[in-house]
Amino acid sequence: MYDRILVPVDGSDPATAALDHALEIADDWDATVSLLYVADTNESSQTRLGIEVVDVLEQEGEEVVSNARERATERGVSVTTEIVQGIPHEAIVQYAATHDADLVVMGTHGRSGLERYVLGSVAERVVNGATIPVLTVRAADDVTASYPYTAVLVPTDGSDHAMAALQRGADVANRNNATVHLLSVLEEPILGLGNERSDRDERVRGLLEEATSTVQDAGVDDVVTAVESGSVPREITSYADSEGIDLIVMGTHGRTGIDQHLLGSITERVLRTASVPVLTTNRKNPS
Repeated sequence: MYDRILVPVDGSDPATAALDHALEIADDWDATVSLLYVADTNESSQTRLGIEVVDVLEQEGEEVVSNARERATERGVSVTTEIVQGIPHEAIVQYAATHDADLVVMGTHGRSGLERYVLGSVAERVVNGATIPVLTVRAADDVTASYPYTAVLVPTDGSDHAMAALQRGADVANRNNATVHLLSVLEEPILGLGNERSDRDERVRGLLEEATSTVQDAGVDDVVTAVESGSVPREITSYADSEGIDLIVMGTHGRTGIDQHLLGSITERVLRTASVPVLTTNRKNPS
């Protein structure tokens, strides 16, 4: 499944955490890790520095890439390195598409607040734009990134993007001989009638039965199902914490535009708060 893993590096704690996790995966798959540093040459960066922007950033990039290469060499993982100029999320997505990457692994700061909703993070923009799966890792005291995975959580709602994640989660579980946890979350309506709740519960049971059959048909033997009620992103992360999940696999619509940045998707909210790595896939991803 993975021959070439793209890891954007910038010397930050999140990027380093993502690199270490990527090296574990690459070691298992005997994959090559492509280390990419993007010298951010957008207008805001130039204004902030007010000096020879490209030269300074590329010098910084040489040091960052050298340190990352050393970490990979210590693990015996084959690497390639490249420093490019551009807007980070655009450069990462383009590099992944033109260099036959199978997976992007990158860190996310997991910040919150108005700035996050208006601007978005590089990781979230890559998640929305990439045509291959993206694995994000937060760097925080509450985050655990262990490999191989023993328990994989796939939230499901029956949508097309959730079904794409279901297949990806089954593939990962098969590789790691892991248990797949299938979770459906019922958002409580402001006003609800008993019959409406009963019909909804029945639909969810049907979705979980279908999802179970899908992952079992893909070769997964150990499947656990659960239904929770409440805020979808909060219930997903809470379930992951309480059930010892190692990886969350989710679909994303891959939307762009002002609605995406102001409102955020359920997947992006999980990216910011999950205590384990999150693997995202969307309908643009090849199967």
